[in-house]
Amino acid sequence: MILDYIDTHKQEYGVEPICRVLSAHGCKIAPSTYYDACARRSQPSKRQVRDEELKVEIGRVHRQNYAVYGARKVWLQCRREGIEVARCTVERLMGELGLHGARRGKVKRTTIADPQADRPDDLVGRHFCPNAPNMLWVADFTYVSTWSGWVYVAFVIDAYARRIVGWRTATTMTTQLVLDAIEHAIWTRQREGVEDLSGLIHHNDRGSQGGFNWSSQHLDHGGVVWPSVRTRNRLVGDGSGRLTVRCGLRCAHQGARTRRGRCSVSFGG
Repeated sequence: MILDYIDTHKQEYGVEPICRVLSAHGCKIAPSTYYDACARRSQPSKRQVRDEELKVEIGRVHRQNYAVYGARKVWLQCRREGIEVARCTVERLMGELGLHGARRGKVKRTTIADPQADRPDDLVGRHFCPNAPNMLWVADFTYVSTWSGWVYVAFVIDAYARRIVGWRTATTMTTQLVLDAIEHAIWTRQREGVEDLSGLIHHNDRGSQGGFNWSSQHLDHGGVVWPSVRTRNRLVGDGSGRLTVRCGLRCAHQGARTRRGRCSVSFGG
């Protein structure tokens, strides 16, 4: 701060008079001290020179790895390439360069129950073992993080066949998404020669799209009966056709195949 003050006023008053006045007022500084500091500033230190060299290498490693590496992985890659550098140095220089690794996105909440919505009675009673196909369909939707953003996937599973009979993807979480999945399931069965779906029960949770108020009215004419189940306690599929039941206990690791750290218990059918 003192050096900056002298730099600002030295053309008007000179270095020596400024130093003499500052020293007289308790801020002691000799002209030689000022000149030495100026010499050090004009000639960067070894650390500054090394930092500039490391910034080039750190930037290169970060770009070559699609700008997703954080400080730890950049540091490990530098070590693999024979660049001797401390991890704390990589963290400091990446901060100066404004570089950072890929961050996990925000957790999407897809089940938001509407307390004002009408809910049909639960006709399943957790008996997910029908005696024939097209007696019980279970439906849900989830989300997947992609490079382009969030993608929502709705699916309908035949509980007897353990088969996904209808599905749809979309970039927005709307009623139309789950309705299209149901329409796809009906089209799939009709294509296989099944015209009569009377007595079929469609089972879903009570999320933001789980009420299916509009879609249930739309499909009641086809003989589909629409029960409801309490939020977050439903039959789902793991993507391979196997049916699972999600429990409310957080007994699985976050890195497991099941999302949100919930366990998946096989359910017969």
